Amino acid sequence: MRGLFPTKHIDGQGRCLGGIILGSEKFIQDHVHNLLRQTGPAMSPFNAWVLLKGLETLSVRVERQTATAGKLADQLAAHPKITRLIYPGRADHPQAATIKKQMRGGSNLIAFEIAGGKPAAFRFLNALRLVRMTNNLGDAKSLITHPATTTHQRLTPEARAELGISDGMVRLSVGLEHPGDIAADLVAALEKA
Repeated sequence: MRGLFPTKHIDGQGRCLGGIILGSEKFIQDHVHNLLRQTGPAMSPFNAWVLLKGLETLSVRVERQTATAGKLADQLAAHPKITRLIYPGRADHPQAATIKKQMRGGSNLIAFEIAGGKPAAFRFLNALRLVRMTNNLGDAKSLITHPATTTHQRLTPEARAELGISDGMVRLSVGLEHPGDIAADLVAALEKA
């Protein structure tokens, strides 16, 4: 495994960003070491304190968000306007066996594809009232994004397709709101998709 894993999720309130860089010694030497030396990235003491305070409630938040996400994933998978759903806590996930060995639960993230492509996805997103649209995820509030026009918009359509990101796909980061309230908002918005 290698890559940069920044997150607002540790704090839980979306107040600051922090993360780690994971990789082999060769990856770190070849790709990260010079960047760190030349740019000198360092977290401010205040942001470090906020992240440490967030760690105090991380396990409770993740347990609640994961439980809610699992229920929502099952509901969404059964909806006629959802053509594809990706959730690591479901048996139909392509890597379900590995996930079961490595994780105690699913995740607070759900990706799903809405029939009708980008126009339908945008109608859905615009109809949401509780879940907020954003281009980054990880908060106590439920947030949703449209990867094809935000996080992955610089990729060619072919590259997005290779990654499984269609114009109808959205990514939902489940927050701490009441599960029934989130479900009601999603279902009502899907009716307008």
